[in-house]
Amino acid sequence: MRLIRGLTNLKALSQRPDSPLAAGCVATIGNFDGVHRGHQTIIRQVRDKASELGLPSVVMVFEPQPREYFQGAEAPPRLMPFRQKAEALAREGVDYILCLRFDGQFRQYSGMGFIEDILIDGLGVRHLVVGDDFRFGCDRAGDFRLLKQVGEKVGYSVENTETVLDGEERVSSTRVRACLAENQLEQAERLLGHRYAIEGRVVYGRQLGRQLDAPTVNLLLPHRPPLRGVYVVGVTLVDGRVRYGAANIGVRPTVDGKRPSLEVHLFDFDETVYGQRLKVEFLHPLRDEVAFDSLDALKAQIGRDFEAARAWLADSV
Repeated sequence: MRLIRGLTNLKALSQRPDSPLAAGCVATIGNFDGVHRGHQTIIRQVRDKASELGLPSVVMVFEPQPREYFQGAEAPPRLMPFRQKAEALAREGVDYILCLRFDGQFRQYSGMGFIEDILIDGLGVRHLVVGDDFRFGCDRAGDFRLLKQVGEKVGYSVENTETVLDGEERVSSTRVRACLAENQLEQAERLLGHRYAIEGRVVYGRQLGRQLDAPTVNLLLPHRPPLRGVYVVGVTLVDGRVRYGAANIGVRPTVDGKRPSLEVHLFDFDETVYGQRLKVEFLHPLRDEVAFDSLDALKAQIGRDFEAARAWLADSV
């Protein structure tokens, strides 16, 4: 998989005679937050058509996501940071990820401007897979119908995305977020096709956990997470080993936390992992994140959390 950042880099690559994109591509467009089962089906559509045409597959995404640009702090929480999303798309067999910056300049694109400048001149798209409710352009005049009309004139085809249902409801990032917000981890796992996890790099914290007899591995979160509270977790280390523990995800209200963070205490673990990328899977909810009157009260609750986590692990893992 190759990551292309920005339209300038895309055009520089696609205009090279020896570029795999010189003959065009099969593409899809979206947020792909979570890379859930619905997304996986769309990517299979793209891969299958790309294989049929002998062309590379491309997934186009935006940073920040459009709703984050327009809604700011009121935007839905992210299921995964960009790097984790890119790695998940790569595992699905995507040849290229095109990441375009969604900013004040980009939002000025008209529907036709987007088609001409990005899809035709940039990607040379030969086949496009998008939902029939897909809208784009500053005037929101860009839609599935316009894509098909232009495609019939210039020579690319457009295909509607296949819908994946869970029961009678469509699998979507919105549904995954709702399940996680309600601590319905098994339902979220069913929609995602895997346990919900957050990946990130270990950073230095305030060392407060050591004062509470609960040293933690700390991961800073670049976006507001869909979970908040204390959980039993499984952590995959860089060498593939899995260790278990308890984690707090949120803003740490007892110690005046402001920025979202993920703090993990690993049971029976005494190794230095600063700077390493870890994968934290959420296995079971223990309690909500709350503010305590004192550090002593927090310390006592942490002890109870650890007991509950060990008991759950003893019965379930």
